[in-house]
Amino acid sequence: MSDLQCPARILLIRHAEATYEAPVTTGSGGTLSARGRQQAREAASHLQQERVVHVYSSMLARAVQTSELVAQRLGVEVTAREGLEEFDPGVHLGSPHDSGWAGATMQAWAAGDLDARWEGGESAREIATRVTVVLEEVADLHRGETVVVVAHGGAILATLASLGRPDLATDLSPCAGVILERDGDGWRHTPGGPGPTSG
Repeated sequence: MSDLQCPARILLIRHAEATYEAPVTTGSGGTLSARGRQQAREAASHLQQERVVHVYSSMLARAVQTSELVAQRLGVEVTAREGLEEFDPGVHLGSPHDSGWAGATMQAWAAGDLDARWEGGESAREIATRVTVVLEEVADLHRGETVVVVAHGGAILATLASLGRPDLATDLSPCAGVILERDGDGWRHTPGGPGPTSG
């Protein structure tokens, strides 16, 4: 099997539960709650059977903290990468995290409308472009290996929608996610999920 045909296995998961300042933006802020730290440890215990060689993380604190807890348990290093961050909230910068303003747009992404956006914000297509660049670079570095990538719910949904599989984002609870593989033929989904709460 050639190097290009040897798949890289990426366990793409959402960060653990975080607490946020008020008002809070979706894109920034947030540190892991006590429950979130426990979720990250539980996820790491579940991932010990996966032979993970490295953990990659969004630059945002809640993802970095999740990654560090997972990597510590797995005995591997963490690299934070630009491009994996959550979507730009545009005019909703400063809006409460749970006020529902993102719902309709994210539902449109899940329905396949990759160009849906709120004023001043990113479309799913734009989010997926930057996330996929990172995932492809990671996959190229880790042919035949398994890595964890910790990102954010909206960014993961947008990326899966761009791959034609928004249905895989139905469970993006903290530390849940999907398993993706990439080889010379492109991306594919592997059944199952990398986190203890994944379906």
